[in-house]
Amino acid sequence: MGLNLLALASSRLPSLIGAVSVQGIALGVMPLLIEHELRWLVLLVAVATVGLKGFVIPTLLRRAMRTANIDREVEPSIGFVPSLLLGAGGTIAAVALARALPLLPEHTGSLLVPGALASVLTGFVLLIGRSKAISQVCGYLILENGIYLFGLLLIHSTPLLVEAGILLDLTVGVFVIGIIVDRIQRAFDSLDTRKLTVLRE
Repeated sequence: MGLNLLALASSRLPSLIGAVSVQGIALGVMPLLIEHELRWLVLLVAVATVGLKGFVIPTLLRRAMRTANIDREVEPSIGFVPSLLLGAGGTIAAVALARALPLLPEHTGSLLVPGALASVLTGFVLLIGRSKAISQVCGYLILENGIYLFGLLLIHSTPLLVEAGILLDLTVGVFVIGIIVDRIQRAFDSLDTRKLTVLRE
């Protein structure tokens, strides 16, 4: 949850991408900590998650950032302080809501549910409140991380094939977004998505 607040407060894209990378590595390790028996499927998904979310996708985002020659979010739709306040308020609300939900006994004291809810909210704030396409991609990644955390609640009752499917969808989605980012950069010489409003048929 601290990484979510760091992502909301940071105006520098390298810091935002770094927060997403660390969060991806942490999520990749979590199935190994939750699962009592080390199965090959759990290990495979953990390695794939760490590799893709922790290294491959952040590397692609850093390359896109260098290609576009930008390293800072200058004019966000929602300021950094209001974003941080929204994130902090959302985190508190997530903890309160998690206590009110009818969870299984083993999940009652866990931070999985509050962390998942806070990550989903953080992703939405970044998607809505940032104008640079790379920042919005990071918002999408953090939102997906929240969904991934929810999936970990069912790690003992369902196979991790669902998680593998989510990981595949994420990979395809990021590559598609990368193509879109490249097209925006070539057409407008900028990654400010607000310039898309000038498009006409």
